[in-house]
Amino acid sequence: MAKHVQTSFVPHLGGINVGYRLSFTDSSVPTLVLINPFTTTADYYQPEFESGQLAGKLNLLAVEPLGHGATHTKSETYTYWDSAIMTLQLLDILEIDHAFVAGTSQGGWIAARMALLSPQRIDGLILIGTSMDLESPESRELGCWDGPQATASLVTMSADISPHDDFEPGSAYVDFLMQIGYGEKVTEDLKQKWAKSIQKIYSRDAGKKMICMAAVCLSSRDGLYARLPHLRCPVLWMQGTDDVVFSVANAEKEIKLFTNAAEAKLVVMQGGVHFLSFTHGNEIEKNIVEFTKQW
Repeated sequence: MAKHVQTSFVPHLGGINVGYRLSFTDSSVPTLVLINPFTTTADYYQPEFESGQLAGKLNLLAVEPLGHGATHTKSETYTYWDSAIMTLQLLDILEIDHAFVAGTSQGGWIAARMALLSPQRIDGLILIGTSMDLESPESRELGCWDGPQATASLVTMSADISPHDDFEPGSAYVDFLMQIGYGEKVTEDLKQKWAKSIQKIYSRDAGKKMICMAAVCLSSRDGLYARLPHLRCPVLWMQGTDDVVFSVANAEKEIKLFTNAAEAKLVVMQGGVHFLSFTHGNEIEKNIVEFTKQW
């Protein structure tokens, strides 16, 4: 059965307590690692843990990246590469030798880095509502958002290292995340869920440091274009047409860059929002089951 979020200690960056949720039911079926979007937690994948379509077909491991959830480190600066290394070290501790890895939005950036760093371990890469570029002018010309502008206030605040014990993320940030993630059909239950989560994780000085560095990671990340030909595992990319963060045009361009992948397949979902499982959860799960069964 799926357990609530727990932590394990890994040695990267001098020591990290990694928050994760694990449902391991059968060693004979594949394991799927899930990486959550920006400022959400492993609870983003609660529907997958409760899914009858995935039950018995996959073991699930949802990992919270650095700057998210119950994952904590004494280091005040880190990158998506560090989150990838951290997750691979967690697989070592959990004695998971092979896995598929999936990520939504920023989760896709971490998943791709995991596959690059440990090609012998990652059996397949599943990208959901994401991009392999840095926050470039070219991506904006293809209809993607302006990440540095969206995160500018948090990035600026990151440079102020004086104590901020009264810091709170505020309702405006929650509204922003709901708008770009779920779109106009977001439910009141989801709003309340993430408002409570964000308030708990990102308040006071420690929370301020986490959300600001998460924003720094996003806005200043490196692009992967020159590295993508080094990926040989199969790639499944699912992209919604109503995603206001990353466009279908961008996905169509980037799927062609996996030139040495065993397969590189793009599935476009009409009406799909940025947090694609909200509008197309059943379709995503169906594609994941077929992909992991095939490979």
